[in-house]
Amino acid sequence: MPARPVDAMHARPVIDIRHIHRIFESDAGLAHILHDVSLSVYPGEFVAITGPSGSGKSTLMNILGCLDTPTSGKYLLEGLNVAELTDDELAEVRALRIGFVFQSFNLLPRMTVLDNVTLPLAYTDVPRREREKRAVHALRSVGLPVDHYDHRTNELSGGQMQRVAIARALVNDPAIILADEPTGNLDSTTGRQVLDTFHALKRAGKTIVLITHDPGVAAEADRAVQIRDGRIYQGAYVPIEHTDRGAAVERGGRGVPEERSGRGVSEERGDQNIPNERGDGSVPDEHGDRGSSLSPLTSPSRPLEGPFNPIGGPR
Repeated sequence: MPARPVDAMHARPVIDIRHIHRIFESDAGLAHILHDVSLSVYPGEFVAITGPSGSGKSTLMNILGCLDTPTSGKYLLEGLNVAELTDDELAEVRALRIGFVFQSFNLLPRMTVLDNVTLPLAYTDVPRREREKRAVHALRSVGLPVDHYDHRTNELSGGQMQRVAIARALVNDPAIILADEPTGNLDSTTGRQVLDTFHALKRAGKTIVLITHDPGVAAEADRAVQIRDGRIYQGAYVPIEHTDRGAAVERGGRGVPEERSGRGVSEERGDQNIPNERGDGSVPDEHGDRGSSLSPLTSPSRPLEGPFNPIGGPR
């Protein structure tokens, strides 16, 4: 795997989360989903977050994508404190700075491939001809044949739909790509093609954070971190060049807690007024925050305002 550029090793993290907790409230009590999670991702890195179902992966990804807010802790995105951003600024970050790729594609089946990819630009000041030009460029970058551009997305294979979804994530030229199980619904050959696309994006300078439960997919990344029971650990795939930032390296082993001395991770605890876990010490399923019985133990999360909702299309 190609190493990151040397100058990126000394850059400011694009993603820097410090002592993040995420707690939800339900009829059964408090669900402590994320526990004191700290992680830095540097420009041009390809990082995999791996762990079993219910470990907190999706909750963490929602926070990284500014789709949810932590109960406590700090999130610096490209040096900006996310908690200090207005709703309009958050919408702009989601629309322009982050590209989202999902396992289920989230394409509109009655629209053509080209129209799906131009969708994030539909409510901007970009003229239609320029929107189409950018969409064609994004589709070419993921290797989709030109004769597919006027097809409806429900006429495509799973691998082709995922390529369209990646192109849609790229159309605004975001610095960061967040991918949630992007190969989960694909066969091994098609999954290989999608992973090759992510490697090409990395070579083009994109920062990629990919969630997966598959150790083979995680091994494709520059480094992998493992999350279990809402706590983050360094995994077995950490290259040696990352040791200069104090990352814990356990060659061939797992379950090594991430060190707190890495660059960009504050040693100060800050506000730690976190309610206790449930009395039995168990950690509820990470997907509980999606059910109607759970509500965030914070002020209401900011709505997904702005020109484009990355989860499903135009607002």
